[in-house]
Amino acid sequence: MGKTRVSIRDVARESGVSLTTVSLVLNKNDARISEATRERVLDAIQRLDYTPSRLARGLPNRQSKTLAILVPALQHAFADVYFGEIISGIYEAAAERGFRIMLEVARRDYVKRREYLTVLDDCSVDGILFIGASEEHTWLQDFHGTDRPLLVVNNHFTQWDLHRVECDYQQAGRLAADYLTDMGHTRIGHISGPIDKVLTTADLTTAFIERLTERGTRLADQLIVDGKLHVEFGKLACEELLQRDPAITAIFASNDKMALGAYQAIREAGKKPGQDVSVMGCDDIATARLAEPGLTTISMNFLNVGAESCRSLLDLIKTQTGRSKNNAGVNGATNGTVPAESLRVDRRLPVELIERASVQRV
Repeated sequence: MGKTRVSIRDVARESGVSLTTVSLVLNKNDARISEATRERVLDAIQRLDYTPSRLARGLPNRQSKTLAILVPALQHAFADVYFGEIISGIYEAAAERGFRIMLEVARRDYVKRREYLTVLDDCSVDGILFIGASEEHTWLQDFHGTDRPLLVVNNHFTQWDLHRVECDYQQAGRLAADYLTDMGHTRIGHISGPIDKVLTTADLTTAFIERLTERGTRLADQLIVDGKLHVEFGKLACEELLQRDPAITAIFASNDKMALGAYQAIREAGKKPGQDVSVMGCDDIATARLAEPGLTTISMNFLNVGAESCRSLLDLIKTQTGRSKNNAGVNGATNGTVPAESLRVDRRLPVELIERASVQRV
């Protein structure tokens, strides 16, 4: 592993002063700073072998006006409709406020070097939006309880206190259960996402099962199959469900791609989706509207998810910047840390049932 780059935050922490104080010393604009404080900062810079970036030198009065969008190291991530719509929403909201977007992939070397911290601490970017987060991304613990502006888009964690904006997957699960039971279905199968890795898909499945139970329908464990959020695995999951219970009348998939995979499996089984077996999805991607029959689904509006995530992060950055300036003394009395609990972003966006032709009454 290469040497971790020293940041201005490290200097502030080492010398026990604020970020503003360090920047004033770097800019030789420290007339009001005591000689003892100035020497403490310079000593820390020398000990840590810190090389200030251009942006860090201007920290009190400027921002990079750039946000980073970070995605996992997945094949063709930027071509995926889920990532594409969220990124489009982020870009539009950022442009409205005069911010640029930088795309980053959390590859192994990127994570090893902790570049996600470096770009923030050296002010290369003002904040990070992470899309596609899962329980596998243990490096997110570096943001737990800190004031570093990273926001998780459309997922959350129980073990770390992180900023988040997500769709209301619990509401989505309840809407799906209500709709299918209102249409008379009691023999129901469920194609889930990876509930052990992504908590939003776990929320969806749990809410769906609980609401079915409340309405007198029990969903057996063997009628829940993980479709891994992809078309191909959704098809395989549907094949498994049809083998386990050939009398199933309806299938609810945790996203539209898996629901469309279920269409393929149903047809290959000699049946008609929307007639012999009703199918319901969750997302409302463009393909859902074009499918035959049109897919009944829960609209998540990922374009709006991206836009609201971006606006929330920019509001957070603005608030943190204002509080840091107000709290930062030039005598080294504060380290510029903003109480994280007073600035926590925790939003769930409402979802909507979209009724088309893929679910029939029984």
